Amino acid sequence: MDWTAHVIWWHCYPLGFVNAEDSAVREVRHRLGQLTNWLDYLLALGCNGMLMNPVFASASHGYDTLDHYRIDPRLGDDGDFDELMWKAKERGIRVLLDGVFNHLGREHPRVQAALAAGEGTPEGDWLRWVDGYPRVFEGHEPLVELNFANPAVQDFVVDIMCHWLGRGVDGWRLDAAYAPGAAAWRPIVERVKAAYPDCWLLGEVIHGDKDEFVAESGLDSVTQYELWHAIWQSMNDVNLWSLDWTLQRHRGYCEHFRPQIFISNHDVTRISSKLTDRRHIEHAAVLLTMLPGVPSIYAGDEQRFTGVKLDQYGGDDAVRPPFPQTPDGLLPFGADTFELYQRLIALRRRFSWLVDGVVTTRDLANESAVVMVAGPEQVIELGLNISDEPRPLPAGEVLLTGGQPGSELPPHGWAIAVRDRTEHDVAYIPREAS
Repeated sequence: MDWTAHVIWWHCYPLGFVNAEDSAVREVRHRLGQLTNWLDYLLALGCNGMLMNPVFASASHGYDTLDHYRIDPRLGDDGDFDELMWKAKERGIRVLLDGVFNHLGREHPRVQAALAAGEGTPEGDWLRWVDGYPRVFEGHEPLVELNFANPAVQDFVVDIMCHWLGRGVDGWRLDAAYAPGAAAWRPIVERVKAAYPDCWLLGEVIHGDKDEFVAESGLDSVTQYELWHAIWQSMNDVNLWSLDWTLQRHRGYCEHFRPQIFISNHDVTRISSKLTDRRHIEHAAVLLTMLPGVPSIYAGDEQRFTGVKLDQYGGDDAVRPPFPQTPDGLLPFGADTFELYQRLIALRRRFSWLVDGVVTTRDLANESAVVMVAGPEQVIELGLNISDEPRPLPAGEVLLTGGQPGSELPPHGWAIAVRDRTEHDVAYIPREAS
């Protein structure tokens, strides 16, 4: 069974989630168990996968790794991780770990050995060098880049990935996968896939042609930042033509692989804060849950959390907040959004072919559009209205609406309808046959 056709990720940043990121205490603190308190909540939402940002020992925020074989003591230890895995697996929840392999924390033993030995030595060849200096990731001095052309580095990455896959995780999010380039990942991916063919490997790719990156690297999927950008910008600019253009590109990507789709993550401003008109939060949720690809819901979006990312020290804090010990500690104001996500995910489960659907649009205007996703026998129509005037409902049986229901799509409303596919609709070709 192809489990990636049915997974919907709940994405969390553990160090922030359990309020451990800023802790100066480095003895083991058993906080990881707090995440186990949220597993039933994850299932109640309709998700069946947990995508976790870094959980390994690091100097600060998790992306400056010091030891890939050790759980960050601020989170707990191996026992805490094993308990989380056992309780997740018991519930049928898939687990995806965040692999930070492009760079290491400057205090990592491998980096220290390389710096001591210098460029042109076997130890120094673990790093990338520029004019006699170790290359750092995007100007961040604490993050020193590894040399993926070195077979020893490849062995290092493969061993870590296989170690945790052997511990029961289902795959990896590969942080900054774009930095070493697609070709650099190919020998690593081939070896990992040979050992664990059912694992799912997701690369963080921010720009460029996604299908080319997937083909060259051998990865299963990459992050669909183009779609994320188009969703909020088209609504803020009141220009759904830009969404249409991106959906055309998205359709092409989906012919080759299943992109990871999202409307928020740990690196960007939350969708509730990104949209200038909060009435359109629901429209973004509809697109996330009804479009082709593999969706991930950033923890808190389903409760309408806000948070603005700032370009300064501590600028990620607002989008990586601590959560209550249990879901009972949530404030009640987000309950309606949680219930909306539940209904949307239930529809996606009902029409499971959406993951490989073929997306087109009709009746396109600046302020309204119908987005159509075609399957083998049916078409889902998404009516989106971001104007102050009513618009026609999408064709077919209306399944779910936003705003006051009636014979028209209300101002700033939306609707989801289903109808039988006709000869005039775009042809549906199963992804496996592409």
